Amino acid sequence: MLTAIAVKQAKPGDKPRKLFDSGGLYLLLHPRGGKYWRYKYRHGGKEKVLALGVWPAVSLADARALRDAARSTLNDGADPVESRREEKREALLKAGATFEAVAREWHQKQNGRWIPDHAARVLKSLEEDVFPSLGSRPIGEITPPEVLDVVRAVERRGALDVASRVLQRCASVFRYSIQVGKSTTNPARDLVGVIETRKVTHRAAPSRDDLPELLKKIHAYQGQPLTRLGLFLALLAFVRSRELREARWSEFDLAGAIWRIPGERMKMKTPHLVPLSTQAVAALRAVYDLTGQFDLVFPATRNVRTPMSENTLTYALYRMGYHNRVTVHGFRSTAATILSEEGFMSDAIERQLAHQERNKIKAAYHRSEHLAERRRMMEWWGAYLESVCYFPLTLSFSAGTAGTP
Repeated sequence: MLTAIAVKQAKPGDKPRKLFDSGGLYLLLHPRGGKYWRYKYRHGGKEKVLALGVWPAVSLADARALRDAARSTLNDGADPVESRREEKREALLKAGATFEAVAREWHQKQNGRWIPDHAARVLKSLEEDVFPSLGSRPIGEITPPEVLDVVRAVERRGALDVASRVLQRCASVFRYSIQVGKSTTNPARDLVGVIETRKVTHRAAPSRDDLPELLKKIHAYQGQPLTRLGLFLALLAFVRSRELREARWSEFDLAGAIWRIPGERMKMKTPHLVPLSTQAVAALRAVYDLTGQFDLVFPATRNVRTPMSENTLTYALYRMGYHNRVTVHGFRSTAATILSEEGFMSDAIERQLAHQERNKIKAAYHRSEHLAERRRMMEWWGAYLESVCYFPLTLSFSAGTAGTP
């Protein structure tokens, strides 16, 4: 049997070696100097080893007491290793360390950085695709194959982009769990590259030659007048669809021909100025005759307190026969391409598109907004669109201008 002095004086060798005590207890000496208590036993016909701690934090007397407790568990017919694992699992569950609990905590921490609809989409994807399989599992016990099973289930639906985002979100949850001390590994990290990918295709954008026919079809559209005006403004201002649909009259100064979009409505959380061409102002005055009494510029038909559906403009293009050949988001690419071909400053175009500048020095200059150049550029763009029409563009707008915001 070992003594406290023998344990203290034990020296490591070139290889790991064991100093046995009694009843299956031994001290494992690591070549680097560590001294680890281990209990060797048999259960179910198999030899197993239970870790009991590290000397000197765990003394010889402590190790013997832990060995005796493990032998008592063994005498009761239970496996000491499995019993300890279950105790840890119950402690984790009690501490709220399930995947769902940690994921919701992570989501709450990120919530302030995200726009509300994005935050809602992230939580919904976790609730629908991840929590049913992994939600109740202790986050520290989840393995790469388990995460892969979740991702593969999404892949089988053909939703490859969603599968990729689900994996990214799982990885972020595991990373957060490590940061707050609720787990030690990120099983999603080892799955990079295993998801099937589809070839990236940019959203369909009309070419310069397509514009006359497109404008003619928008002009002849027989649906809701507000939808037709929305399509014209999407072309004239080439903002993102959501920025247009959620616009509020309080953001516009039509006399000054400027639209100030607050940061909370922008993708990159940065306020954005949109100079308005003569044609854009005329279109907005026509919209004001229809919705000026409301807060939203483009309210939904059935509930004026909610914005127009994201599918409204897309469906209108579909009815015109474009199907997937032209998208509202593609208007941005069309404008950027033509303006670049006409020699306008790339920085002004990028700022008008509200793209985030990665170069910090250039970003500082962007505080000036290139506003003078952008006003000239947007006025040219409005006049250009009118020049390629088969008709004066402003005739497509309502005649009345009962008031202005």
